Amino acid sequence: MTEDPSESFRREVRDWLAANYPPQLRDQASEIDPEAVWGGRRFAGDSQDPQIVWTRRMAEKGWTAPAWPTAYGGAGLSEAQARVVAEELAAGRYRTPLSSFGLWMLGPVLMEYADEAQKAEHLPKIVRGEIRWCQGYSEPGAGSDLAALQTRCEDKGDHWLINGQKVWTSYADRADWCFCLVRTDTTKKHEGISFVLIDMTSPGVETRPIRLISGESPFCETFFTDVKVPKENLVGRLNGGWEIAKRLLQYERQNISGLFGAGGTAGGAPGDLSEIAKRYLGVDADGRLADGDLRARITRNKMDLQALSLTIARAAAETRANSGPGAATSIIKYAAASFAQERSELMIEALGHQGLGWEGEGFTPAELAATHGWLRSKGNSIEGGASEINLNVVAKRVLGLPDPPRQG
Repeated sequence: MTEDPSESFRREVRDWLAANYPPQLRDQASEIDPEAVWGGRRFAGDSQDPQIVWTRRMAEKGWTAPAWPTAYGGAGLSEAQARVVAEELAAGRYRTPLSSFGLWMLGPVLMEYADEAQKAEHLPKIVRGEIRWCQGYSEPGAGSDLAALQTRCEDKGDHWLINGQKVWTSYADRADWCFCLVRTDTTKKHEGISFVLIDMTSPGVETRPIRLISGESPFCETFFTDVKVPKENLVGRLNGGWEIAKRLLQYERQNISGLFGAGGTAGGAPGDLSEIAKRYLGVDADGRLADGDLRARITRNKMDLQALSLTIARAAAETRANSGPGAATSIIKYAAASFAQERSELMIEALGHQGLGWEGEGFTPAELAATHGWLRSKGNSIEGGASEINLNVVAKRVLGLPDPPRQG
């Protein structure tokens, strides 16, 4: 009897992963740099960190971007085969080989808008995790109204000259390159924006971390002062950056939604919320969470997150069929942020006073993670497009509703 090719491929993937996964990554006591999963120039000469070893082995196989063409470093797998790789990674509880804004956002738009030289230069490095990217979109005066950005990019003949400021630039202080929106025409709003790639080691680039209420500093202010950028770093056509920007935001929202879904850890500490609540609040005679009202709200949240996870999977399949994400990503991003924030609130409620710790004795690492996660979740409805903006996109692009009448 001939073996099903799909099952043969699945077994091949399963065997390869088991044979190539560094055993240190399963050892909870191992010292692993949490930044290593992001790769970048910092780890260029590192051959010891098990996460870097894992990333490089997966990249050599093309499995950090399995559906990307082999010409750009991917494995050239079909979407069905790429799903098998993802499923086996999850089933075996393997660490993510590479976390990358290049994989999630920049790479897909380079496939669509970059010229061949730009693809050949940047896509293989993204697959191999050699360059860590950050996103230069928001500015102090251009957040929700992103098209109001004022970072100037002037044509100096043999190069571009950039001056301006970005804000909320995730991991800008640790990134090697930035994909950035700049103004190349001051007479037009949307039609005066271009999309450029900037080496963060260029003279005139400065980053300043922003400390958040959660105690972390993943975001930065980024300043550009007379930064010279090669002409070949313009992606797409001059003043055509707004189209690229919107496309990239669709990929970003799709990715953020996946992180907030049932399989993600957004919304407080990881773990089954029902079991955590039982441990802290006790159970009734039937072994159920003693607090009936909280039990109902936790159940409803878990059902919502599971439905969201299935919707994300369906949307991903539609994305592949339609050659890219659509406006529906705004629906998913809005719902994902809402459910994740609700989960974090439920987590803190279940933990009681043990969910209010910041540091020191008397709190477990999981309890402290829940508190910090709850505070961090406040940004879920802002990052990747504020919830209000996503609702506007849904109203216009999905439901086809007209703009509201102007007052006065």
